[in-house]
Amino acid sequence: MNIAYWIVAGALALFYLYGGGVKVVRGRDRLRPMMAWVDSVPMPAVRAIGLVEVLGAAGLVLPPLTGIAAWPALAAAVGFVVLQIAATGVHLRLGDRRVALNLVLIAAGAATAWLATTWL
Repeated sequence: MNIAYWIVAGALALFYLYGGGVKVVRGRDRLRPMMAWVDSVPMPAVRAIGLVEVLGAAGLVLPPLTGIAAWPALAAAVGFVVLQIAATGVHLRLGDRRVALNLVLIAAGAATAWLATTWL
């Protein structure tokens, strides 16, 4: 279970670290080609989402790595599931039916949350 957690959580953390970092540092014009939804959301909200993603990525990796507390990893994984459910709703509301990546991220977040419970 420990190895499975690190594989799934590591991949999820890398994805969100990149995606969140991009949202934090790039402007709307540079985000638009890969994230059409940025036109319907104020930039401070886009930056906040990016910051939450970066902090969540740290929450998946740092607590189990340091052994200080196990619950932040579970909270981060559950938070990513909630984030992707909301993101799927935004995509569908905007008429974008390409939600396969969102569904994969929901499944990966749920698997990470389940694997994180082995430490609690």
